[in-house]
Amino acid sequence: MSLRLYDTAARAVRDFTPLRAGEVSMYVCGLTVQGPPHIGHVRAALAFDVLRRWLTHGGLDVTFVRNVTDVDDKILAKAAANGVEWWDWAYRNELACTRAYQVLGTLPPTYEPRATGHVPEMVEMIARLVERGHAYAAGGDVYFDVRSWPAYGELTGQKVEDLQPAGDADTDDLKRDPRDFALWKAHKPTDPDTASWDTPWGRGRPGWHLECSAMAHKYLGGEFDIHGGGLDLRFPHHENEQAQSRAAGDSFTRYWLHNGWVTLGGEKMSKSMGNTALVDEVVTRVRPVELRYYLVAPHYRSTIEFTDAALADAGAAYRRLESFVRRAVERVGVTEGGALPAPFAAALDDDLGTPAAVAVAHEHARVGNTALADGDDAAVAAEFGAVRAMLGVLGLDPLDPQWAEGGSDTRLTEVTDGLVRLALEQRAAARARKDYAAADAVRDQLTTLGVVVEDTPSGPRWELSR
Repeated sequence: MSLRLYDTAARAVRDFTPLRAGEVSMYVCGLTVQGPPHIGHVRAALAFDVLRRWLTHGGLDVTFVRNVTDVDDKILAKAAANGVEWWDWAYRNELACTRAYQVLGTLPPTYEPRATGHVPEMVEMIARLVERGHAYAAGGDVYFDVRSWPAYGELTGQKVEDLQPAGDADTDDLKRDPRDFALWKAHKPTDPDTASWDTPWGRGRPGWHLECSAMAHKYLGGEFDIHGGGLDLRFPHHENEQAQSRAAGDSFTRYWLHNGWVTLGGEKMSKSMGNTALVDEVVTRVRPVELRYYLVAPHYRSTIEFTDAALADAGAAYRRLESFVRRAVERVGVTEGGALPAPFAAALDDDLGTPAAVAVAHEHARVGNTALADGDDAAVAAEFGAVRAMLGVLGLDPLDPQWAEGGSDTRLTEVTDGLVRLALEQRAAARARKDYAAADAVRDQLTTLGVVVEDTPSGPRWELSR
């Protein structure tokens, strides 16, 4: 295949060659369910959803794993602060994450493992690391010995002596080196008993980094194709994942991919800074498909500055594509997507270049609109097929059931359409009897309600104003 991807570890764009012909294995870091997701969180899900769709379009069988971190210091602290059980707090927010993934049209993962369901695999990995001399127990904790692994720091190009202390435990005095990181944390009297498990080193709970390594090994084996996540996870999370997995004897991932941040006011969007835009809130102001377009259209490695103006511009751009598709349906009927234009495929093959790919879709929609104006139905059908095919790969096809009714109740949409068409029939009847004042009054009433009417050679058509 001709796909090339930017490998963070190599710091270069590389030809993508799957480990096994015809198959692709992907692990993407999911969310720590300490709270509901903001749009910065879901950008990774959307970026790798597009990659998965593109790989699948190319005929590859993709195994896609996205984990859920459902036990963590922050989860325990927030649950306690809100007076609920930690597992209750985690599950509430896991449901919020699932809702966000679904409302934005991401395909469900092949597997979505929870950290708490994989403690035996984590204990087994720790045992391997201890046996190989890369981990040690101290006071009920177990730490990874970073100086035992000479390659530590290679993912991010750092030297151990230049790094700050790990800062992941309040027992740093037990570490051989302050940069050693926790694989297992001993149970503390202030922690809920239910948030701990028995191990050969005592009761406790897993360290964050260990969870992903163990789950990736469980579902994808010792070597797999792609590991993805947000840019902020490169260090320490992904650096530590790679070190512990390879020290335990796994080859681990062959390509590292990282998506850029979503910023607000020039700062990385984060809960700790309070500068968030929750998905649940944003989709009350714009349609989910428009939010998906806003997050998918820029290059996945670029930084997106979140503003209402930028969101509005993205919505307007998507509606231009949507308008062509819907007008084409009225003219030539619904057909399956056509062949993908070569420039679109070339753009996605070039490190998932969605900006250029989206530009190709807009150009074909422009040509299609010209064909509509000219009454050239053959050209309309050709451009319609191409645009649908392109938007389908991006998860943005307006005729996909996910978006076809705008996420609303189908019966309500049908009733609305019927009422508007009834009004248009009354307008047509008024014009036929040359009662133009009555016809204009109907149109004005529709305009007041946010309905835009366009008179076409095949009759009036309507859509909601934005």
